[in-house]
Amino acid sequence: MNYKIVSDSSSNVFSLSGVDYEAVPLRIITAAAEYVDNAELDVEKMVNEIRVTKGKSSTSCPNMGDWLDAFEGADVIFGITITRKLSGSYAAAVQAAEEYENSHPGAKVHIIDSTSTGPEMRLIMEFLRDRMLEGKSFEEIKAAVEQYCEHTHLLFSLESLTNLARNGRVNPAVAKIAGVLGIRVVGAATEGVLDPLHKCRGEAKALDTLYKEMKLRGYGGGKVGISHCFNLNAANTVKEKILADYPDASVVIEPTTALCSFYAERGGILIGFEDATV
Repeated sequence: MNYKIVSDSSSNVFSLSGVDYEAVPLRIITAAAEYVDNAELDVEKMVNEIRVTKGKSSTSCPNMGDWLDAFEGADVIFGITITRKLSGSYAAAVQAAEEYENSHPGAKVHIIDSTSTGPEMRLIMEFLRDRMLEGKSFEEIKAAVEQYCEHTHLLFSLESLTNLARNGRVNPAVAKIAGVLGIRVVGAATEGVLDPLHKCRGEAKALDTLYKEMKLRGYGGGKVGISHCFNLNAANTVKEKILADYPDASVVIEPTTALCSFYAERGGILIGFEDATV
């Protein structure tokens, strides 16, 4: 059986070692340009241009045809999407899965709503990859990943919530607070929506709060993914805090790609992690 993992590009992952993998791009659309979230895009240029572009901006999810094209050639497929409460990517992937199974007798496709984005999606994808390499069956992997997803989490620290507010992802009143007098918003992905939890003055306070929230959510030395939007120093600071308590923890740092950079904005960081019950 030919196994494959497919995600939308909100995962920040364009290659995944050890398994057949493909990322389906989302798009960011402004009055001046359209940006395709793929490996060729100059993300910093995009971030700088959007920052000074006036007028409305929006995002566009992959359509059913995009997902079908990505599924092609595989017998067993696991697709993973950004939270369906913030995007139509999941609905399009589910439609594509039904069509693919109907047109490819014997094929099996399972679509996972990550209820999250970015580094938490990477954790789920790596879990899928590892089960595939162990030779697990479709049903065994499906059951295992559903259980695993109950024990992964996403936290964020953002300097600006402007784009999230413009696109209806957070309350505009909350967005106005971020960036004023050095205030950073620390929050979590809760049941598929972005939930601001703390307003912190200064980055040091925000990063301390992030790590405390990780522990409150049961972090005990498991895998961690940190995605940053041009803020490697903050990502390294959190990594150092983790390794000081858990020297053997696996902590991977990566830059955000277009979709996550659009919403996290410059200076933002996202942290995906396993709790201690994994």
